[in-house]
Amino acid sequence: MRLRPDEIVTPEDLARGERALVKDAAWATTAGALYGGVILVGFALELGATPMLIGLLAAIPFLAQVSQLAAITLIERVRQRRKITLLAVTVARTLILSLALIPFVEGQPLQLSLLVAAQAAISLAGAVGGCAFNSWVHDVVPREGLGKLFSRRLFWSTVLSSAGALSAGFLVQAWPPDAKLQAYAIAFAAAGAAGFVSSHYLLAVPEPAMPSRSGPPLPLAELLRVPLADANFRNVVAFMAAWNLASNIAAPFITVFLLRQIGLELGTLTLTWAAGQVATALTMAWWGRLSDRLSNKAILSVALPAYFASLAALAFIAFPAPHALTLALVFVFQIVMGAASGGIGLATGNLGLKLAPQGQGTAYLGVVTLAGSLAAGLAALAGGALADWFAARELALTFQWTSPGETRQVTLLQFRHWEFLFAISFALGFYVLHRLSRIREGEEHSERTVVQQLVIEAFRSIDQLSPVEGLRTVILLPFGRIRDRRLRPRSAP
Repeated sequence: MRLRPDEIVTPEDLARGERALVKDAAWATTAGALYGGVILVGFALELGATPMLIGLLAAIPFLAQVSQLAAITLIERVRQRRKITLLAVTVARTLILSLALIPFVEGQPLQLSLLVAAQAAISLAGAVGGCAFNSWVHDVVPREGLGKLFSRRLFWSTVLSSAGALSAGFLVQAWPPDAKLQAYAIAFAAAGAAGFVSSHYLLAVPEPAMPSRSGPPLPLAELLRVPLADANFRNVVAFMAAWNLASNIAAPFITVFLLRQIGLELGTLTLTWAAGQVATALTMAWWGRLSDRLSNKAILSVALPAYFASLAALAFIAFPAPHALTLALVFVFQIVMGAASGGIGLATGNLGLKLAPQGQGTAYLGVVTLAGSLAAGLAALAGGALADWFAARELALTFQWTSPGETRQVTLLQFRHWEFLFAISFALGFYVLHRLSRIREGEEHSERTVVQQLVIEAFRSIDQLSPVEGLRTVILLPFGRIRDRRLRPRSAP
């Protein structure tokens, strides 16, 4: 098992490494799906967690990114990113495996304390490993192939993580009500095993030696100053902070909203979540090709409004109360949100990698991750506090008609508890788009261009998938005419 940097990295090594990175991502996200997200929130609620504690659990992984400050110094001194990554993530995955023991501890207060402590330790180890991994991948993957590689990683990650979350969700739902904690223990044990498989594939990724230093290691303050002195990269940092603040004031509580306020079962919820992940996977190839063809900024200019509009619409899926179409609307929400999140995840990840100078990825990516993570952590804590405050409050806009003998009232708008968070996130989305407009990535592309190219990619995929020529014609005829009209030069009047 070789952990030191490779003296020679051949094109064959790089190709093998790219394949291994895809497999690593698939198993790593499977581990995350089996222990985090919907499953972790469900486990915490089963233990009696409050909204503030849910916010704390969501904030810890982001606030733990502060450890990247120490990780940057460690990487610059040790200069063995593969070794640091593998040791750190293996520690984190061992701790995930240990979560399977919490259900067998007596007393809910102690169980919740152990859960918070484990989440903190897992997040700290993961942050150190993630910092080293980002710098490592920055020097392994060619810039011109970032979109294609990351779309493949996200596609297979989505497929396996969806299968894992569905299995865990329905396992918990089918388990006897008085012993559901045992089902969570099985899910956590499976998460640890999947994480160890991911570590195995990381070993196959080559590590080029870091560029040699001409002098002693730079102080940490100097390392952080260099990215912030770059005016354009400073805009990237501000954008990532704004995006993480706006999204994470509400996103950690979507699961709680759907479980507690809408009344979904955990298995049903994971099924809707998986629908969103499938939407992510199906659109990921489109986003990847558009990223390479146009720009990451152009993708974000379309995906971000779709994300925030979906979040705002979530407040109305059960208006004025849960009804026959509520579950169908949850599926629609998850699908739109999943497609948009895929584009956002791909573009934000590529943006930092693309604009960071070659050989300086550690400091540049560390700064952008640190800024975004601090904003996300503070947003999750603020969201938890606001959720507690809004629990006993309601805002309604009512239309009243009074006539002789009767008075009728119709509620036009209503916000309760978690729905306030969705409205706040939607409002903050406008500032996120403003920060995006300040970034210079190269040639600018309008939102209309992105939509046109996305439709063309959709046509291409349907054309490849559908074996029925007549059906393709019926589906594509109206939109094909619109596309032809757009692409054909206008005739002279």
